[in-house]
Amino acid sequence: MKHRIFVMVLSVAAAASACTSFEHKSSLTGPSAAGINSLLGDWTSSQLIPTPSTCTDFKWTVSEQTSTSASGAFSATCAGDIKYNGTAQGVLTADSQISWSAEANATAPGLTSCAMKLTGTATIGVDSITIPYSGDTCLGKVSGIETLKKH
Repeated sequence: MKHRIFVMVLSVAAAASACTSFEHKSSLTGPSAAGINSLLGDWTSSQLIPTPSTCTDFKWTVSEQTSTSASGAFSATCAGDIKYNGTAQGVLTADSQISWSAEANATAPGLTSCAMKLTGTATIGVDSITIPYSGDTCLGKVSGIETLKKH
């Protein structure tokens, strides 16, 4: 009798386990896999001394995002040592690329106000964003490439 109950319990357990299934979903969260959704936070480039025709020391703090766009505070140093502060925004275009623009302003000795506008198409890497840029400052045209890392 005990043997029959044991066999019956095993049969019921086997039948119950055959009726269940296991579902597994995975997702990657790196910038290139998740696109624009992985951009929230602080992104900075290494600080170098810019020449009169370049900008460096980019900082982009992404504070707002949707599935196709991101925006937030932006700063850069251009034309020697003029420090700009403003905003930047980007739109995910395709294949981990972002069409982006930044507008900022600076004050410096001898300058009451110095506007800057940059544009470009950035590429999202696994742990970085490569940003080719071109644009204008009150002191002339600037262009270059900066690589930002998340911090």
